[in-house]
Amino acid sequence: MLNETTPIAERHGAARDPSHPPPGAAADWTVPQEWEALTEEEHGVWDLLFERQQKALAGRAVRAFEEGLDVLRIDHPGIPEFGELNARLGARTGWTVVAVPGLVPEDVFFRHLSRRHFPAGNFIRKRSQLDYLEEPDVFHDVFGHVPLLAQPDVADFMQKLGELGLAAMKMGALKRIARLYWYTVEFGLAREGGRTCIYGAGILSSFGESRFALESPEPHRLAFDLRRVLRTDYRTDSFQKSYFVMPSLADVLRVIEREDVLALCRELEGVPDIDPATVGEADRLAA
Repeated sequence: MLNETTPIAERHGAARDPSHPPPGAAADWTVPQEWEALTEEEHGVWDLLFERQQKALAGRAVRAFEEGLDVLRIDHPGIPEFGELNARLGARTGWTVVAVPGLVPEDVFFRHLSRRHFPAGNFIRKRSQLDYLEEPDVFHDVFGHVPLLAQPDVADFMQKLGELGLAAMKMGALKRIARLYWYTVEFGLAREGGRTCIYGAGILSSFGESRFALESPEPHRLAFDLRRVLRTDYRTDSFQKSYFVMPSLADVLRVIEREDVLALCRELEGVPDIDPATVGEADRLAA
């Protein structure tokens, strides 16, 4: 089973049989959301998760996340209907949420991102699985990821990651882009208003890690450095040992505009990976 620290290759890739879409899915692995078929219990689980996470995130998330929940009306009761959600999201940044039956192959996932399509599971965890689920569900994907897709810099960054992922696959460097995705999109922190806040979806949608990432003395909170991120492995069996902190949310896009990421990936070929629990002399701790 997968937990909240499942790697990108398993969260949004590494489908059980990547050779072809499952029955009922289109060639791009999308399926109808079938919102009308969702049960009262499923909507109730969404509302329970939403209420619990809103309390957990009070004062911890970047402002753009809260703004995204509001302008996209994700804060309304029940699982969002993708047609209505996409009308609002598309008008702001041109992104579309597409329903998928579960995990999709890596090339399919990054191709969707490159086209401003975000794959979201068309199912929700059971009430007995609030903190432990087999695959990323609609709560993780929509609550965790979609609000920030209403923010132009993040929207552009996600599309660029899709393009980088496809290019990296061709040159055998996908693990580098997976690490960039992991330490930003899934587990990123950023400075805002003189404090460190959460913007990574894996933390935003996690009841336990939303506190651990900011308040626990255990993990290292390091100033974001692209080269360091591309070299740093990540944990899949526990909360993160290291988080990388951006100077601001707006810097998410700038960090890959300032450098040739693929050239850096080539430069790092053969360079040893860094254990996520390790802090070196050259590392800078975040403020």
